[in-house]
Amino acid sequence: MPGGGIRRAVVIFSSLVIAAAIIAGGVYFWVEDRYRAEGPSRELISVIIPNGVGLKRIAKILHDNSVIEYPWFFVAGARSESAHRALKAGEYAFPAKVSAQEVVAILRAGRTVIHYVTIPEGLTSRQIVDVLKKNPGLTGVIDRLPPEGSLLPETYDYSLGDARASILRRMQKGQVKILAILWSKRLKDPLIASPQDAVVLASIVEKETGRADERSRIAAVFLNRLRLGMRLQSDPTVAYAVTLGARNLGRFLSRKDLAVDSAYNTYRFKGLPPGPISNPGRAAIEAVLQPMQTAELYFVADGAGGHVFAGTLKAHNRNAVKWRRLRDASQPASKKK
Repeated sequence: MPGGGIRRAVVIFSSLVIAAAIIAGGVYFWVEDRYRAEGPSRELISVIIPNGVGLKRIAKILHDNSVIEYPWFFVAGARSESAHRALKAGEYAFPAKVSAQEVVAILRAGRTVIHYVTIPEGLTSRQIVDVLKKNPGLTGVIDRLPPEGSLLPETYDYSLGDARASILRRMQKGQVKILAILWSKRLKDPLIASPQDAVVLASIVEKETGRADERSRIAAVFLNRLRLGMRLQSDPTVAYAVTLGARNLGRFLSRKDLAVDSAYNTYRFKGLPPGPISNPGRAAIEAVLQPMQTAELYFVADGAGGHVFAGTLKAHNRNAVKWRRLRDASQPASKKK
């Protein structure tokens, strides 16, 4: 081939390479621009990314839910950032106008939707397990019932699909931690010889009152009774003896209940029961370890959500008569017959 022809071929080839590079660069920047551009959504959109799905499937799910407009840009962008193998499954809430690049960042970081489950103070371990079992956002089975009093009632956060057992483990660790902190600050009392003793009495206090201003006072009454060798005579311990913590009794105690032969029946047996009757919260444990200073020995419901306290049996009996009248007056006529 003549020299001129070779030079022309080289020039043409070089021009084509340069043109291709310019076009490729333009396409690249165009793709990058679309990757960073606002998405089609105009409101918060919740999407669940299942476990084990690939990048293209994720892109389709996002497109079908109007989070992204062009799946191809999402796939290309994720690959360019080497994020295609790092996207995490779970439930996500994508904000309005979120870009494909922002979606990749959210999935890569695993910023899933946070849910909450609240465990009230005073539930038994069986009741807490029932709450977790009924929560559709949690998964897995609970093979073993946690020991009574070992769980810290609180509000716990979780992501969709978290294991129920993991919530229980967090509750147990929380109770151990709180108990250690409160035990180190306790007013020393030989009647509460161990952290377990504190949990046992706190579980009774928790069931006796839901009022913050009464917990330390009721704890003091029980400690005073223990100190004098009196029976605690706590109704909730009898209810626990009857139900074994499987449910709420749902009625007033009967004479038959008060005679039940159980170590949890504090009308029959002196001292603390053999174990907790519920899972007490921090405030109830603190009340037992730092009780009010009082000589009172009795309390009875006042009919208004609180209690009336007394230092003598005579005064207590007067208060008890008033309570029974209020209780009887509140009962349906069918139950009075």
